[in-house]
Amino acid sequence: MRTRADPRLRPLLVRWFRAEQRALPWRTRREPYRVWISEAMLQQTRVATVIPYYERFLARFPDIATLAGAAEEDVLAHWSGLGYYRRARTLHLTARRIVEQHAGEFPRTRAELLELPGIGPYTAGALASLAFDAPEPLVDGNVERVFARLFALPGAAGSTELRKRVWDLAAELVPRAGGAGEWNEALMELGALVCLPREPRCAACPWAGACAARALGRARDFPAPKARKLGVEVELEALFVERGGRILLWRRPEQGRMARLWELPTRELGSQRLFPARLPTGFRAGAELGRLRHTITHHRIRLALRRGQIAVPPRGADWRWVPWGETSALALTGMARKALRALRPTAILRGTPRSPPSKTSECRA
Repeated sequence: MRTRADPRLRPLLVRWFRAEQRALPWRTRREPYRVWISEAMLQQTRVATVIPYYERFLARFPDIATLAGAAEEDVLAHWSGLGYYRRARTLHLTARRIVEQHAGEFPRTRAELLELPGIGPYTAGALASLAFDAPEPLVDGNVERVFARLFALPGAAGSTELRKRVWDLAAELVPRAGGAGEWNEALMELGALVCLPREPRCAACPWAGACAARALGRARDFPAPKARKLGVEVELEALFVERGGRILLWRRPEQGRMARLWELPTRELGSQRLFPARLPTGFRAGAELGRLRHTITHHRIRLALRRGQIAVPPRGADWRWVPWGETSALALTGMARKALRALRPTAILRGTPRSPPSKTSECRA
């Protein structure tokens, strides 16, 4: 198997990238903080989804000092809807570490970057190469797929065997005398725009003439598909309890999925996987207001939204009556945000005001 690329491949890819790259907001200034935020958001999330979140997040937290000094709930509120909330908490923790231990400046070496919370080999490579143009490789799903096809590498997508081989190749091929960041971005862009998972656009590829998988007539066969987790069906019921233009929300526990995020009072019907099977005593479910679907990792959720009633609301800081106009300021789960969007027309039809002047309050009575 050929493992060293033809030296003509590099200028072909760079020339293609300069002509075809997308205009993305994190590419306007390749500063360490902006690169770091974008890479955290882009993990397991599509670019089109990330762009508005990235722009709102940078508007609220324009630099690492602002992020480090923010309240966790404010950070989570600006992340709400992206999912994988541990990433937001880790960003907040890492920002504080950089401010406290590195005077607010990102370390420049791979070894130092790897010592920071939440920064693994990929993010360290991205920061070192994209922000500092250090000759460091990086491998994401796009780069793995490009190299698997270019060299017809065996192994399933995401497997340890394939990932190690691709990291070795990436380290071998990254430019040593400048241009590492552009090279790495070009590799990722080629995978995102041309070397697509199901239908590779080989005719548009600058490397079509050198691709081993294409020469075999098997571009779509590389990398081999990984075994998929079977989806888990989950049935939920959420209660919409309102009083005077306020909605009753509760906060999830300290540990577990979506820890300490706000949502409608919700219970799971059947086996308990994500939510408790019971609500506190006193809740009564009424008429169904609608249904929606939601996905959390491999859990496929069907949610029934019902009007709810409660005689005596639960007490404590983990329960709040929240005016409609203030729900977006809370760190809501993605499902709660989706449910409130679906419920808003129902509330307006019943005369619920859009932005009542009263303040969010904890349930203490």
